Amino acid sequence: MCDTFVSLTSASKDKSVIFGKNSDRLSNEAQLITYLPRIKYPKGEEVQCTHISIPQVNETAAIIMSQPYWMYGCEMGCNEYGVAIGNEAVATKEPLKPIGLLGMDLLRLGLERGKTAKESLEIIIGLLEKYGQGGAHNKKGLNYHNSMIITDPVEAYVLETAGDWWIVENVRDYRSISNNISIRGKGDMRKQGIIQHAIEQGYCKDDNDFNFKIIFSPSPLPEEFPLESRDGCSLNQLAQNKGNIRPGMMMNFLREHKVGICMHGRSDRSVGSQVSHLRKAKKSIHWFTGNTIPCLGIFKPYVFPLDEDKILKPGPYTDINPDWFWSRHDNFVKDLTKKPKIDRPERNSYYEKLRNYENKILKRVDEVIQQENSLSNEEFINKIKEINTDAWKKSEEMIK
Repeated sequence: MCDTFVSLTSASKDKSVIFGKNSDRLSNEAQLITYLPRIKYPKGEEVQCTHISIPQVNETAAIIMSQPYWMYGCEMGCNEYGVAIGNEAVATKEPLKPIGLLGMDLLRLGLERGKTAKESLEIIIGLLEKYGQGGAHNKKGLNYHNSMIITDPVEAYVLETAGDWWIVENVRDYRSISNNISIRGKGDMRKQGIIQHAIEQGYCKDDNDFNFKIIFSPSPLPEEFPLESRDGCSLNQLAQNKGNIRPGMMMNFLREHKVGICMHGRSDRSVGSQVSHLRKAKKSIHWFTGNTIPCLGIFKPYVFPLDEDKILKPGPYTDINPDWFWSRHDNFVKDLTKKPKIDRPERNSYYEKLRNYENKILKRVDEVIQQENSLSNEEFINKIKEINTDAWKKSEEMIK
């Protein structure tokens, strides 16, 4: 289970685009912040994805990812051009394929190959149609279809898939997705032939009866998700704060415990989180926790280009390294993860220390943004990198 949010310029306080996501996966599955610089490849090169190989492109963009350690793809990430994407598992009536590109592979490929949200969307759709989606998405062999929010500093799209079929909604103001397909009616774009396919499969009677959300779901879905559901709660968080949404507020959305957006489960939990502050014609700032459970960690700010020697190289990795920050943090907070809805003095004290420090980080970044016009590009980057270094030092101190 996961939750992905986007607030467009009309809904954000500073007229930027703000993206956020929690990745909910197996609780013992490390999720790493990894970085790949821009790379040029020789003609005829192949790229080994999680389960299949496909032709490589001439050049890939620099990307930062929140990546399950064992796979090629990623749950969420962003590229040097300000494109950010988050992925969700969804169930549909369409059959699952035993092998293909994972939704997370498609996400990474979209980031590596697209310079805008629209271009990344088109790349992902093209790869889906050519290679299909399928294969195990975790170490337990779970297979599923995928939905995504694909955004940049100007616009955003919701892409939902059912096998090789797809449908797209242009985001207006704000949007969230959880683990149900959610695009109503015929969407704004769709794969040619999807309506006829639905009629032939008996999903709907005719063109007028086509409603992707209702007819492609394997179980009944309401027209409106209730507020006590993750789907309804996440959308309501955005709606209630339209016009005032900021990066710090998006971080708090991801820490919601009443319906479990911040997931503390023993077998499944929120194992990585991202908030991206996407700014047109200015440096975008990308915040990652790099740890399990967002309420028990600090978001750290990143800007492109990154220092390659200070961040992990992309996976896949064969084994979990106990020296990774993710691993050490996970071990430290084991007792604090229990019963998140119940007040516990020791956890409340830890929360308070984390939030106080994170608020200082947010304030420092805001101060740098306010000074931006008087700073050179290099000075701006260096100031954010300094804050990132301090945030990591504090994160290390908190788990010792």
